[in-house]
Amino acid sequence: MEPFINIVLVEPEIPPNTGTIGRLCVALDIPLYLIGKLGFSIDDKHLKRAGLDYWQHLTYEHLDSLDTLYARFPDARFFYATKKGKHRYFDIEYKHGDFLVFGKETAGLSDNIIKNNFDSTIYIPMVGKTRSINLANAVSIVAYEAFRQIKG
Repeated sequence: MEPFINIVLVEPEIPPNTGTIGRLCVALDIPLYLIGKLGFSIDDKHLKRAGLDYWQHLTYEHLDSLDTLYARFPDARFFYATKKGKHRYFDIEYKHGDFLVFGKETAGLSDNIIKNNFDSTIYIPMVGKTRSINLANAVSIVAYEAFRQIKG
């Protein structure tokens, strides 16, 4: 059965963030796609510590590029999380099978990805004095909004 939502991390760099996101994916019974060069080994102890004993239950794939993912799911909708986004994440009507794409911790998604997909970009509003929020927190916020809408 197709998952209600899919999480995509492009070039994640910090093992505990990816471990925490993996644990979230297990909790929601959704897959995690890791794209491109990783800043750690999948066997990293910090990655698995953050995922605790749930990592063995995670459905994940490590793919070389977003193009590989697009080719596998040509009819899917993709939403790209960026502070430069067009839509607030809660203004989107998520649908079963959508993909939520997040960039690496230090740089986010590339300008090229944002430019080529601008109409499908989303952002999390922030009113305080910070540039961004933690990647694992951002994934949780958006994933649970999709959960609320789809599985409600």
